[in-house]
Amino acid sequence: MTRDASPDPAIAFEPEFIAGVREIFEDKIVFNRVLGLRITDIAPHQVRARIDMRPELVGHYAYHRVHGGVISAGLDAMGGLAVMAAIGARHMDEPPAQRLHRFAKLGTIDLRIDYLRPGIGQAFVLEAEVLRLGSRVASTRMAFLGTDGKLLATGAGAYIVS
Repeated sequence: MTRDASPDPAIAFEPEFIAGVREIFEDKIVFNRVLGLRITDIAPHQVRARIDMRPELVGHYAYHRVHGGVISAGLDAMGGLAVMAAIGARHMDEPPAQRLHRFAKLGTIDLRIDYLRPGIGQAFVLEAEVLRLGSRVASTRMAFLGTDGKLLATGAGAYIVS
């Protein structure tokens, strides 16, 4: 698949930038902390995170399935994280602190989630990539997987970037 304006995967983010994104995503966005979202990989072209299953995330008590809202919110957050990475890669000429400040205006404007299989497991892997980063809107696609790699849900989102 050809992606429009995709970031160069050879770009390496500075440790200061990665630490700043991690702080914003994992700590300052309190709901992500409630979900237990933890970044496992951040690159200009793709981001990955993990959610460990906890009793607070159960949506169906008899089957110990993760709640659909956890899946939806997690994928939405991952779309935003992918946009953060793409914006960071686009503006490598700026210092990390200035690039981190660009995320203040980021917000979801459209989100679609397709639930494919029950979310049963001890942990889940979330992935996202930016399909197009425009000057005002970014389009993303996301995946919610079991730790065995089985696809449990997919998402597509649009985010305002300016």
